[in-house]
Amino acid sequence: MVSQIKLGDIVVDVVLKDIKNVHLSVYPPTGRVRISAPKRMSIDTIRVFAISKLGWIKQQQTKLREQEREAPRDYVDRESHYVWGKRYLLTVSESDKRPSIELKHSRMLLQVRPRTDEDKRQALVEEWYREQIKTAVPPLLTRWEPLLDVRVERFFVQRMKTKWGNCNHTARTIRLNTELAKKPAECLEYIVVHELVHLLEPTHNARFVALMDQFMPSWTHLREVLNRLPVRREDWSY
Repeated sequence: MVSQIKLGDIVVDVVLKDIKNVHLSVYPPTGRVRISAPKRMSIDTIRVFAISKLGWIKQQQTKLREQEREAPRDYVDRESHYVWGKRYLLTVSESDKRPSIELKHSRMLLQVRPRTDEDKRQALVEEWYREQIKTAVPPLLTRWEPLLDVRVERFFVQRMKTKWGNCNHTARTIRLNTELAKKPAECLEYIVVHELVHLLEPTHNARFVALMDQFMPSWTHLREVLNRLPVRREDWSY
């Protein structure tokens, strides 16, 4: 059940769960605020907690609202697309051959069947991005699983609206956002490590931060790099 508290002009969604700790999140693109709290915690205690974090909440909302948005894509010639942080100009060609995508110099060559509409072109490109992530992740797991002494049972790649990644600590699975294929490769590595560390520490507490500092000292810089880059222009929800 979701209830709400108001802190001036800021509305906070409150969800009571069977958890031990309080979790505060600010979601893009508009900075919606959500607190997940243990079922035993009173709404007054949650309000006091939210007030204590008010400065941080406002700071995060400002960052999110100022973050650049990607221009809508029409999947036509000379349109800019990004792969691993590098800009490519789209070149569309029609053929009865099987649809394909190839990177050549500074071009993304999209081959489609005649009369392929925009929605289908978009689906082809997004599936291609998904395959880039699926190819890039196994070597990262091979490198980082032994270092962290963890084991992922399975990873998934999908379009995610509010997160770059997600970890199911119990099932020992991780999910990664297809959009990461547009960002510099080191950002994908940061997210993979972030989710692997969640297998050791499910929350973003001091232990989680200490583990990230230990294994990937540059993680806060990479987080800032990722969060400064343009994100998909759409209505995000959670």
